[in-house]
This record gives sequence, structure tokens and C-alpha cells, in this order.
Amino acid sequence: MPELLRAAWVIARRDFAAIIFSKAFFFFLLGPVFPLAIGIAAGSIGGQVARDIDRPSFALVMAEGDTQAVLKARTALAQQLGETRVPMLAAVKTDDPQGVLDSGNDSRFLGVLTGSLARPQLIGTEGEIIRWKGPLELLVERARAGGAAAPATLDTRTVAQSAGSQEQGRLMTAQVGQALLVLLTMLLAGMVLSNLVEEKTNKIIEILAAAVPIDAIFLGKLFAMLGMALIGIACWTVLALGAILLAANGLPALPTPATGWPLFLALGVAYFAMAYLLLGSLFLGIGAMASTVREVQTLSMPATMGQLLFFFLASYSVTRLGEPIELVAVVFPFSSPFAMLARASQQDVLWQHLLALGWQALWVLLLIRFGARLFRRNVLKSGGGKRGLIAGLFAKS
Repeated sequence: MPELLRAAWVIARRDFAAIIFSKAFFFFLLGPVFPLAIGIAAGSIGGQVARDIDRPSFALVMAEGDTQAVLKARTALAQQLGETRVPMLAAVKTDDPQGVLDSGNDSRFLGVLTGSLARPQLIGTEGEIIRWKGPLELLVERARAGGAAAPATLDTRTVAQSAGSQEQGRLMTAQVGQALLVLLTMLLAGMVLSNLVEEKTNKIIEILAAAVPIDAIFLGKLFAMLGMALIGIACWTVLALGAILLAANGLPALPTPATGWPLFLALGVAYFAMAYLLLGSLFLGIGAMASTVREVQTLSMPATMGQLLFFFLASYSVTRLGEPIELVAVVFPFSSPFAMLARASQQDVLWQHLLALGWQALWVLLLIRFGARLFRRNVLKSGGGKRGLIAGLFAKS
């Protein structure tokens, strides 16, 4: 075992240095930045457009006195309830209120509030009437009362949080954590496969196999790629924190998980490492069976789709702690990191995470051993590393 670990360390250091100090790694770090910037810009523009669209406006066709009373009532209610909860009103002078909504006229109006304060009338489509009838009736009642309708002030008593809001908040944190975990895993794990196939094509992997055990090669490559992935995530995290600071209050705050933020983030890193190693070791096995890029794409697609199905299983079981479906997601190795991260958000029991990490690490070792056997069988065409190669030479002679 010490020799195996020493050989794996040599392979990991070689691959890690080759990746980190290459020019391509800089562009790899910049890869997600441009889509993220475009997404933030598109979201900001889309949000502004949605806010502009969601500001309903109604034409107000009433006598001068009633019009002024309704507009004053609208201003008072907007100050009390907020601008977005009270429809906009624009005074319009016309003898044909319904004609305001005809095509060719002002297209900003969803309907017309007309008649008088004693007998108001709302003209519009059925959907808009159902949506805005209540707020406009409240507005008319306020206009009828005039200045005598002073806004009521309620005595309030606040609590830190309720049990229901705490549970809902932790569920939100669990879902965000799972989504981020699967996104990073799917984005980064494929590099293990491409690296192995490249070295198989260049025959470098066969030279390494003649010097060190196959298990050490696979273990070293896997942890080298994990180190590269963690460096990339650290750089992206710094950029994301900078964007959050620039956005100030533009992003909502996630509720605190049950384990607290420091332990939850540490467990998040650990479960990302396990999810990455599990999927990466599976990709190494696929790379051992594939000899061309086309075969890699064909064989890796089922594994990628399967990982998404396991993520959906873990997401479905978030609200079902302790039920059979959730226990299956916890025990099954490929869904276990996602399910256990959700548990970290909802429960503060530490021992279960230590047990789960050990279980996942065991499966990583099993998958590495399985991939090494496939590699010996499909690439080296021999039964066991250097001894198989020497036996093959003697057989030829």
C-alpha cells in the first residue's frame, strides 16, 4: 500500500503540474465567467422588463372631483401598500370610456375605471377584471372616505423565526446546494475522461503502466483532476463573491442550514470531492473501454444521464427525510453526496456524514479497481501489468 500511494502521488503531481502551468488552464478558468456575465446581464435586463410589464395601468374616466379624490386615494394606498400592489391610474377625458380600449388608441391601459364614486364601473377583459377588481374596489372605498380614512397602525411583536419558516428556508438551502453540486460535478468530471483518452492515443499511458501499477495511475490521475477542479472552484468563488459585493442587496440571502454555515460549507467541499471522485472513477472505467473519441462520447452519455437521474432522486427525497425513498438516495453511492448534503442543511447530526463519506470513499476505491482491470484487459491485452507483458514476450519467442 505505501508503494501504491507513493506511485499515485508521483502521477498526481505530474498531471497536476502539467495542467496548472499550461496556457489552456487560464482559459479554462475564464470559461464559465463569460456565460455567467451574460446570464447576469440578461437576468437584470429581463427583470427590469418584467417589472415594467408588471406595472398595470388603468384609464380613469370620471368627473373632475371624483378623479382628484381617486388619485389622492391611490397615492395614499401606494405609500401604505407599495407601488407594485396598487395599479397605476391616468386621468382621461372622453365621452366614450370603452373606446379608450379600442385598437389604435393608447395601448398601455388594461382597463377603464369610470362612472362615479357612488356607482363605479370597471371596463376590461374578464381576466383583468378578476385580477384587479378587489384592489380597485379598495381604492374607491378609500376615495369615498377622503381624508377621514387615516391609515391604521398595528402594534407588532416580532420573533426570530417560526418552525415553518425555518424548515422552508433550510429546504431552499438544500436545493440550492444540490443544484450547485451537480452543476460543478458535471462541468468538471469530464476532464478526467478526456485526459485518459488523450494519453491512450499518444501511447503515454502504456509507458506509465510499465513503470507503476495501473491502480496508482488511475488514483493519481483522479486526485490530480480533483485538485485542479478545487483550484478552479476557488477562483470562481472569489469572482462570485466580488459580483455579490457589487450587486449589494440584489441577491437574496440563503437561510442558515442546521449545521451552520462553516460546517455546511466544509461538508459541501467534501461531498463535491466524493461526487467528483465517484463520477471520475466511473469515467476512468469508460475511458479504459474506449479507444476513440467517438466511443468515449457514446459510452459516457449513459453515465451522464444516469448521474442526472440520481440527482433527481436526491432532489425528490429532500422533503422525505427518513422515508424509504430518501434512505435509498442516501445509501446509493452516486446519489449519496447530494442526499447527504440536503441532510446537512436540515439536520445537525455529524456522525452520519462521517459514515457516509467513508461509504462513498469505499465505492471510489472499488470503481478504481474495476477500471484498472478493464484497462489491463482492453489496452494492455494481458492479465497483470509488467508480468503479463514479459510473459507475452516469452510467448512470442
